Amino acid sequence: MFIGEYRHTFDAKNRISLPSKFRKELGTSVIVTRGLDHCLYVYPKASWKKEAARISVHSSGSAAGRGLARLMLAGASEADVDSAGRILIPDYLKTFASLSVKSVIAGVSDRVEVWDEKAWEDYTANIERDADAFAEKLGDVSAR
Repeated sequence: MFIGEYRHTFDAKNRISLPSKFRKELGTSVIVTRGLDHCLYVYPKASWKKEAARISVHSSGSAAGRGLARLMLAGASEADVDSAGRILIPDYLKTFASLSVKSVIAGVSDRVEVWDEKAWEDYTANIERDADAFAEKLGDVSAR
């Protein structure tokens, strides 16, 4: 399980270092794709196969299902983790997530997310402000 947030910077070749705590579980090759909220999702290959199968079920159904499948499946790219723990982010994915030099890598259960640092700060400020309302809307998840 991936948890925590880490600040990292892109190098001149569009590579970003993955947190050392995530590397073993991610393995030597990962899948990077467009995520929701304009961030990137990074999956270990085994998790990606499950996620891709889940998304594929809807790929020829409703317009929403087709759109999500196209966003995530067509936008996916395989990236090898180099000996320094870095992955190369393709330009089209970096542009999609508006990634600048400073980024945040966040562990979110079965995936890792890559965010522009400023976008992450804005997003988390809003989530923190509205957390009580979200918990109420979802039901008391902490009571489980």
